[in-house]
Parts: sequence; C-alpha cells; structure tokens
Amino acid sequence: MQIAPRQLLADMYAAAVRAAQPAHCLQDLRLAAPAGRTVVLGAGKASAAMAQAFERVWPGPLEGLAVTRYGYAVPCERIEIVEAAHPVPDEAGGRAAARMLELAQGLQADDLAICLMSGGGSALLPLPAAGLSLADKQAVNRALLASGASISEMNCVRRHLSAIKGGRLAAACHPARVVNLLISDVPGDLERDIASGPTVADPDTCADALRIAARYAIELPPAARRLLESGAGETIKPDDTRLNGVSTHMLATPQMALAAAAAVAEQTGVRACILGDSIEGEARDVGKAMAGIALQARRHGQPIAPPCVLLSGGETTVTVRGKGRGGRNVEFLLSLAVALNGAPGIHALAADTDGVDGQEEIAGAYAAPDTLERARGLGLQARSSLDDNDGHGFFQALGDSLITGPTLTNVNDFRAILVA
Repeated sequence: MQIAPRQLLADMYAAAVRAAQPAHCLQDLRLAAPAGRTVVLGAGKASAAMAQAFERVWPGPLEGLAVTRYGYAVPCERIEIVEAAHPVPDEAGGRAAARMLELAQGLQADDLAICLMSGGGSALLPLPAAGLSLADKQAVNRALLASGASISEMNCVRRHLSAIKGGRLAAACHPARVVNLLISDVPGDLERDIASGPTVADPDTCADALRIAARYAIELPPAARRLLESGAGETIKPDDTRLNGVSTHMLATPQMALAAAAAVAEQTGVRACILGDSIEGEARDVGKAMAGIALQARRHGQPIAPPCVLLSGGETTVTVRGKGRGGRNVEFLLSLAVALNGAPGIHALAADTDGVDGQEEIAGAYAAPDTLERARGLGLQARSSLDDNDGHGFFQALGDSLITGPTLTNVNDFRAILVA
C-alpha cells in the first residue's frame, strides 16, 4: 500500500460521493419530449443539483420547482429552487409542497412531469394531511428520529400523515405522463422510501403506521392518531389507475457509490470487499459486528486477506438515551473503535454521503489504532461518550471529524474499514 491510510479512506469516500453526483448520473439521459409542457417537481438534498443537471441536458422548454435543504441550493435558469429545513421540517417546506401540488394539478394529458426525488425529501415536503398542523408533523418527526425506528418504518408513518407523499403527488399529476428520476438513500432502494415516495404507489396502510408508533412508544398528537385510526390517511395504492402513466428510473444508488470506492482501493493494491449496501440496525451494534469482521480479516485473512478494505452502506439507527450531539455514523465509528481497542493496522472512516451526520454540519469522522489512546490523553473516555450518544463531541475533540460542506447528493451512509 503506497498511500497513507487516512488519505486512502478520504479518496474512497470522495469517489463514492462523486459517483452519485447528479451531473454525472444525468449526462446520458434520453427522454422523449412531450407535445405539451415539461414541468420539473423536485425534493431532497440532491434535488437542486439534479434540477441544474436536468436543465443542461433538456433541449426544450422547461419550468418547475425543487425544494432542497438550507445551504444546498445551486443556480438554475428555468427551475425555481426553494430551501427549507431538514431533518425537522419548517413552514418553508410546507409552502413549497403546497405550490408543488398546485403545479401538478394544472397538468394535462400531453404534458410531462419530471420528478426529481432524493434523500431528505420527507422532511422537505412536510405538507400535513387535512386536520393536522405543521407542529403535529414536527412532533412526530422528532419522536421518530430519536426512537431507533428504521428509515422504512419512519417513512411509513410520515406517508400516512402527509398530503403529498405516498403517491399523492403522482396522482395529482394525472393525466400527465410522470417520469421519476431517483437518487436512492435507502436500504434496498425501495422507491416508496425515497423521500417517502411522493410519486410512487404505497402498499402500506394506516394500520401499519399505528403499529410502528406503538412499537416505538411514539406518542402521536391526537389529530394524527384520529387520522390513522379512521383510515383517512390512506396512501395511493398500486392498483390506482392514476399511476398508470408513471415510470421510474434509478439514477444513483448506494451500491454504485460503494463500487466506485472499491475501484479506488483496488488501484492502490488494496483488495476491496463490499459487505452490503443496505445494512441496518443500531449503529453501536453494527460497529461492534464490523469490528469482529475486521479482526477476523487481520488475524485469519477471512473473508479477505490484508491489505484490504471492508466497505458497507445502508442506514443504521440510534436510539437516543444520552444528551450528546448524536450522529449515527460517528456512533458506529465510536463503537467500532471501542471494540477494536487499539488493534494495530486497522483504520476506518464512517460518514453520510450528504455531508450531514444527524443534525450536525459534519459528515462523519476517522478512527485509527491510536484513537482511544489519544482520547485518554485528553481526558475522554470512549465508552462514556458512546453511552451519552456523543460521537461528534468525541471525534471533534480529537480533530478527526470529517467536514465536507454540502455534497449535493445523498446515497446514504458510507463505511470503510481499512485493514493494513
């Protein structure tokens, strides 16, 4: 291995993010122009960059609206870009969602709706179902984020409390042709979980949403509970004829990003093993399990012999019990470091490909064989930081945080463990 471990990990992360850039993913797009209007409707952390890239490849007239996270806007000439809050929604997102529905409801049979959806769209399209307030949606969202629920479970609840998610935006576009261009940030690339599926069918039910709320002891606002118990929050189902004109294309996925990172490693003589692109579970549990695999590789050359890198993606969860600054990637990394206990030759990086881990403007962090020793020198106890869900505080004190700024894409978590 001819390159420093930390630099190699950074290069792999950069390659993963680069592979999921909208400009890269949309450069070979081939779509037939409609006889009528072409309207773009977008939501997510990558939606502004997707809108900009789409403008550059679309030859005909174009209009539309995309909503993205504060700080993630890029200039567009024909598509309006609006910024709103993530992960806890705000009024700006609600207004953008309402305007998007208005644009959709004006479409005719000879029009084309291009729907650009990426991770983060759930919080950025917070238009409440009838009878709910934004405050109700915010309360549910905060509870879900702290509960330890998986992203699929969280999005099931969100869809059934929404006026735009769960296929409702696609239904509003009827009878226009709808083309979904998606960047996946969810395990398994399930279309209904990307931005909570505003433009795809949803087989889940209000009863499913209620079971999830009960499973995680989430106290639903009275109006939300009434909506779910009455069935009035039901989403658009797969047999709904309004979705007959919808087609979906996956532009970028976690697997594509991991493959790009693996190629970088291989070019330096480091063998790469992709363990999975849809790994879920408590971040600290996944960290402990990954430490075991890394130690097996170092001691026994299984499942791959050093020098090697173990790559994985997906979305872990954190059940918040402490008062720290959180972040599922740094929680994973801190748990990994504790389990490795300074094992020589093992370095790691864990980060979110959107540049934001949890609610911090920090993508993730690095860990090395001397991480625990350096922490003790600063008076930090790794186990105590883990118990307090304070991965960001721990790694920032060491100077090992990874700060990228907005990456303008989102294909979920990126984890790389280098066994030298």
